[in-house]
Amino acid sequence: MVAGKRTAQLLGAWIAFEDEAGQDLKPGKGRTWSRRGRTPLVKVTGKGSGRVLMAGVICVRPGRETRLLYRTQTYRGRTGEKKGFRAREFADLLTSARRQLGGAPLIVVWDNASTHHAKPLREFCDRNSDWLTVVKLPAYAPDLNPVEGAWAHLKKSLANLAPHTIEDLTPLVKNRLRGIQRRPDVLDGFIAETGLTLEPP
Repeated sequence: MVAGKRTAQLLGAWIAFEDEAGQDLKPGKGRTWSRRGRTPLVKVTGKGSGRVLMAGVICVRPGRETRLLYRTQTYRGRTGEKKGFRAREFADLLTSARRQLGGAPLIVVWDNASTHHAKPLREFCDRNSDWLTVVKLPAYAPDLNPVEGAWAHLKKSLANLAPHTIEDLTPLVKNRLRGIQRRPDVLDGFIAETGLTLEPP
């Protein structure tokens, strides 16, 4: 990461941390208020094979407001339906991120997921090496990726909701992600949780 920070400083680049996640109809545990002695219960079906798939990028650059950019896909469990993001979707996400960040270079930091090694995506990165640099995280190091904090925050905010269908869940996920986008201070908190700093030693 030290080399990446020095490169970012030299190029005026954004460091873009990328990660993927998914949310199904089974919510996580949450806390809420109720009358004393009456435990509130929210009934959920938890049925269905659908999931809302998410790919997000937290972009940081010294002196600039931290940004969150994301894409979602709704997987309904139908035969032949894509179960995750593919090379084209990752390429579109990175191209869109660069455009929204004013055309500055990007240093993308992501894990060693098999989708990141797909030949079309490697070729895309090679073709765009003038503005795109890829840095891979060490194996089994989710604590170094601030996007993991965004997913945890999102899932916690969904805990007390009870969508009945995947079509109900999708707009809730998007709404919560937009809320996180509007809170650069929260995004900075996700970065602080990793212990990473933006200043090279």
